Amino acid sequence: MTSSLTFVGNATTLLERDGFRVLTDPNFLRRGQRAYLGLGLSSKRLQDPALSPDQLPPLDAVALSHLHGDHYDRVARRGLDPSVPVLTTPSGATRLRTRRVEARGLTTWESWETGKDGATLRVTALPGRHAPGLAQLAIPRVMGTLMEFERPGQRPYRVYQSGDTLVRDDLREIVRRYPEIDLALVHLGGTRILGLTLTMDGRMGADLLELLELGRRGTTVVPVHYEEYPVFRSPLSEFREELDRRGLQVDVRWVGRGETLAL
Repeated sequence: MTSSLTFVGNATTLLERDGFRVLTDPNFLRRGQRAYLGLGLSSKRLQDPALSPDQLPPLDAVALSHLHGDHYDRVARRGLDPSVPVLTTPSGATRLRTRRVEARGLTTWESWETGKDGATLRVTALPGRHAPGLAQLAIPRVMGTLMEFERPGQRPYRVYQSGDTLVRDDLREIVRRYPEIDLALVHLGGTRILGLTLTMDGRMGADLLELLELGRRGTTVVPVHYEEYPVFRSPLSEFREELDRRGLQVDVRWVGRGETLAL
C-alpha cells in the first residue's frame, strides 16, 4: 500500500497512507496568476504547481490551515470535488460553506475522523498565530494540523503541518500532547506585508525545530511554502544556512516540486 508525500508546490502536498489520501492547502494557480490575500492585497505566483486538480487521485480530506489565496484558490474551488471534507478554521469553514463546499470548522484541539477498511484517519486542529499583536485581527485565523493515520494495534503515524504560524511558546503544548511526531511540514518563506512578518523565515524555522525538539524526537522535517510569491522574502537557503550555523541534528528532507518522498 502506498505511503508517500508528494510536494505539489507552495504548501500543497498530497499525503497517501493506509489507504487514505489527504491534500494540504490546495494552491493550483499557475505562474503569473494572482493570489488574493485580503485587504486589497495580492501577489503574483512565480512557479507552476507540479499537478493540477484533474491530475489528483480521489481524496478523503483536505487539510486547510487557513483561507488565504495562496492556500485555497479559485482553481482549487472549481477543480476539487466539493463533497470532499475541507478541515479548517471555523471562520474559513463558514465562508467555504457559502460556496457549497463541504467544510468542517475545527477549534484548537478539536478532531474530525473517518474510517476505511479498518484504518482510521484523524485530523486535529493545533495552535497557530499568523501575525503579531493586534495585526492578527486583520487577517484570517490560522491553525496547525495533526493528521494521524492509524491501524488497529499500531501506533498512529503522525504528520504535523505547522500552517502559516509564527513561533510562540504555546506551540510546546503540541509535543506535550503528541510527543511522537513522524513527519513535520514546516511553512517558511518569511512573508512580509506592510512591514509585518507573517510566516517563519529561516531563523524562525530553526527556532521551531528547537522549540519542539524535533531532532531529539526523530521527526522527519520537510520545508514547504517558500520562493513561490514575491511577498516571500526568505529563500530556502536561509533555512539551510541557519540549520548549519546552529549545528542542528534534524532529519530534514529537501523535497522538490513534483518529487515524492516515501514515508
